[in-house]
Amino acid sequence: MQVSNSNNVKIYNLSAGKSLPEWLSDRKKRVLQKQDIDIRRRISIIQDFEMPTVSHCVRVSPDNQYIYVAGTYKPRIRCYDVHHVSLKFERGLDADVVSFQFLSDDYAKIAFLQCDRFLEFHTQFGRYYRTRIPKYGRDMAYHAPSCDLYIVGVSSEIYRLNLEQGRFLNPITTEATAVNCCEFNPVHNLFACGTSEGHVECFDPRVRSRVGILDTTLSRHIEDLKIDSVPAVTALKFRGGLHIGVGTSTGHVLLYDLRSDKTLLVKDHKYELPIKKIMFHESQDLVLSIDSKILKIWNRNDGKPFTAVEPGTNLNDLCMIPGSGVVFMANEAPKVLSYFIPALGTAPKWCSFLDNVTEELEESEHPTVYDDYKFVTRTELDELGLTNLIGSSLLRAYMHGFFIDIRLYHKAKALAEPFAYEDYRKKKIREKIEEERANRVSVKKLPKVNRELAQKLIEAEEQNETEPAAKKKKKKVAATNLLKDDRFSAMFQNPDFQIDTESVEYRLLNPVVSKLDKAKKKRLTKEESQFKEVEEDEDGRPSDDDSSSDDEHTWTAELKEQHKQLKMEQKLKRKQAKEKEANMPRFFELKEGQEFKSLHAKQDSKKSEQKKSLAERLEDQNDTTVIRDLSGSIGNKAMTFSLKKSTRQDQIEQETREHHLERKKLRRSAGEITKTFKSNTKFWRGKRGK
Repeated sequence: MQVSNSNNVKIYNLSAGKSLPEWLSDRKKRVLQKQDIDIRRRISIIQDFEMPTVSHCVRVSPDNQYIYVAGTYKPRIRCYDVHHVSLKFERGLDADVVSFQFLSDDYAKIAFLQCDRFLEFHTQFGRYYRTRIPKYGRDMAYHAPSCDLYIVGVSSEIYRLNLEQGRFLNPITTEATAVNCCEFNPVHNLFACGTSEGHVECFDPRVRSRVGILDTTLSRHIEDLKIDSVPAVTALKFRGGLHIGVGTSTGHVLLYDLRSDKTLLVKDHKYELPIKKIMFHESQDLVLSIDSKILKIWNRNDGKPFTAVEPGTNLNDLCMIPGSGVVFMANEAPKVLSYFIPALGTAPKWCSFLDNVTEELEESEHPTVYDDYKFVTRTELDELGLTNLIGSSLLRAYMHGFFIDIRLYHKAKALAEPFAYEDYRKKKIREKIEEERANRVSVKKLPKVNRELAQKLIEAEEQNETEPAAKKKKKKVAATNLLKDDRFSAMFQNPDFQIDTESVEYRLLNPVVSKLDKAKKKRLTKEESQFKEVEEDEDGRPSDDDSSSDDEHTWTAELKEQHKQLKMEQKLKRKQAKEKEANMPRFFELKEGQEFKSLHAKQDSKKSEQKKSLAERLEDQNDTTVIRDLSGSIGNKAMTFSLKKSTRQDQIEQETREHHLERKKLRRSAGEITKTFKSNTKFWRGKRGK
């Protein structure tokens, strides 16, 4: 038995533990039970409550005395009697069971819907009758007043088989292409079926006509889903005469009142997996819903989670014994999962010993799951030298750190700090000596840890005792004596709580401390000097508004100055780190077969390498797989490639050449203009000379 505590709700896994192979003989099973302690200590409420490979469906009979389980391989059904807490009988089938329905209160009459379109009816002695339906079935429901068996499947028609007359009746036609689930209301026998188009169609079996349709796609949760197709209805469950729960293929559970088309509540499983089963717990207003991954139990009124069970295997079906806290789940594993949740109800009468076992387990203390693990941060891993284990199974990432096995942690700690035990031993001896010294008659002195804080607290307490009562009332908060409080005793004894005055946090809070010190000094100077007159208000109380405003002004200025100083220090540190990184030598790894060359030679070689052809580059690399003997008979060829200009580019170049030639023809020489200019200048110079 395993115990888990999900959301502070105890969940007892009754199917945990080792199981014996089916092919072992009874004698070998008894020998194994005597030898193996785990097998002897296991708790099995029902003997052999399992299937060879997979269980598909699990149901409890209406009288709560028999449990049917259908599974494979090979396809079979098993009936368990809770009075004897063991297997009553087992029968083999021709095909896997999709769903089955009880036709009587006990195990005597039952109908099985199989995956090969067959319906099988069984009684006490075995198979009674077998018939076939036109299309593949997915679910069925039984209407006891009319003895009609309704079968839905991959068709728009709902087939009706009357068990009293022994013949099929006219089918009921729906607007859907396929129907996934169906159920009768236990109060007024309203028949509801969920379609693949996201509709819930309701029919009255007395008139065989549809009385209403509920469109789940009109719900507000569809707007949040960014999907292309409409979510189908995969599960239905009535609660009373007016409420219904609808499960969709997108992992949502919708609660409706039949009198309205608006949802009362939308619950998201967060896994985007189809809902397979919905059940209501009447006494506590809880809803149980499963998909292939998890069972969620939540409040029906507000959707608040109550608890959850995630077994680790894919789930197929859910069954709960009425009025109790025992839950069965068919899954993709041999064992049928059995859970006992005391918060849902007591154990049934046939396994009442579960209450006594759980009470004993609650009284005895058991180690939690994380007792064998140590939580470490990334810096602690660096100190231990275990950063190479990140990503392996030895470290499990959790939030901002990792969980590591406590044994591995102790080994790494011993290797990283070989003298840690000696230091710890000396520390304990020192603490023991200090305790013995404390018992002696000693003069009042300050502790060794946080001496300055202790001094301030002692002075504040003495001042509070000496001040008059009127002044005490004026104070908003009196100074508490942390030295006498046992809750804060480790603050002045354990060196780990020593205040670091060089830290950034302390330096930012330092203006507040300096403000208190200055106020204390100012008060002392006032008392000693006695030169200043105390200004009193009308009530006779001294006014300290001016001093308080001055203190606030100086405090803000000091705080700003401290921030500036911290920023300057951070800039200086970053600058020093960059300089140190720039001065550090850098190492480059040469490839195999290369020689070291200077930087300029390397750049020149790169340029020359870019000018080389593909064949020359391959020859330099000595790649024998590409370059072969060109004179061979294989037909090898060496090809060179040159870039060819496009026709558009050639056309543009031709046009530019023609344009330049045309400009040359049209251009006139400037010789005549220069001749006339020279003659004119000579003429005017001659005139000026005359």
